[in-house]
Amino acid sequence: MAVPYKKILRKNPQDKTDTGKYYPQLITQGNSVGLDYIADIMQRFSSLSQGDIKSVLDNFVEAMRIALASGVSVNITDFGVFRLAVKAEGREAKKDCSAKCIKSVNISFRPSTSVKPVLAGTRGATKLQFFDIEKGGNGELEEIGEPTDPGAGGDDGEVIDPGF
Repeated sequence: MAVPYKKILRKNPQDKTDTGKYYPQLITQGNSVGLDYIADIMQRFSSLSQGDIKSVLDNFVEAMRIALASGVSVNITDFGVFRLAVKAEGREAKKDCSAKCIKSVNISFRPSTSVKPVLAGTRGATKLQFFDIEKGGNGELEEIGEPTDPGAGGDDGEVIDPGF
């Protein structure tokens, strides 16, 4: 699989004479996938039914809500850490700072190193490939780093259709 990107011209807004530079920007295509899709992929790698996995994922989401709402972070080994984060207004005096200053609450995720995408990975399963969407289906896959060793136990070439 390859990650699509497009080229975006960005100028320095503080420099009126700046002509700008082009930067690659990753593109998310199609619709996002839901728990059903994730359960379907997981079912392919286990002896559990898709319904069993979907039930576990639904319960996992509810358990995450409860844990985060109680003020703890959730550390999933080899995946990452979830925690609550807030956007808030500051106050000059400590006595004026209260929960009323909180404007929004978000979930922050810090991936573990085992799940983080690697630009120059040596294994096919962890190495990212990119393609320029302006070139369409004729675009060449671009890799960063050393070529993949076919014997390294990497990607077997299977493409999982997300069903968009």
